[in-house]
Amino acid sequence: MLNTLISKLKNWFPAEEVQAHCDGPCGVYDPSTSRITAEAVLSMTQKLIALDLPNPNDKNAVIAYNNTFSRYVAIKEEQAHKTKEELLVLWTDYFKPVHLQDFPDLHDTFWKATKLCSSCKVEVSETHAKELVEMVKKIHDMFWKSKGRDVSWYLAKPS
Repeated sequence: MLNTLISKLKNWFPAEEVQAHCDGPCGVYDPSTSRITAEAVLSMTQKLIALDLPNPNDKNAVIAYNNTFSRYVAIKEEQAHKTKEELLVLWTDYFKPVHLQDFPDLHDTFWKATKLCSSCKVEVSETHAKELVEMVKKIHDMFWKSKGRDVSWYLAKPS
């Protein structure tokens, strides 16, 4: 009886059909966050490479080195993961099949970019970190072209 009553209420007061492109229909997308995080990956990678090994007999220097090295690695990995998350949201929530007409390499570009995020987490490779920044730039260009806007690319930290 309760089910019948609920069914009648639904028929009398139907819910308006809504559509959303993602879990929350905010409509706000911007690849700038992935630029910032990818740039942080590159910066931390360069800092790791630039670290000088301390004299192994200088306990305080070894402790300071290990602390700095650990912090740089943690930041690099965290920022690479954030880059991947931001790219995945753009790829899966913003870009639609219609975008493949203008960007036939869209899926390959995102796949390679997210794979580079993983590489940057498990390695200390300036080459891969630079490639990640370049892939994010390519995605930036695709995104803004898809919106019919010309938004300049820039890096917060000049190379």
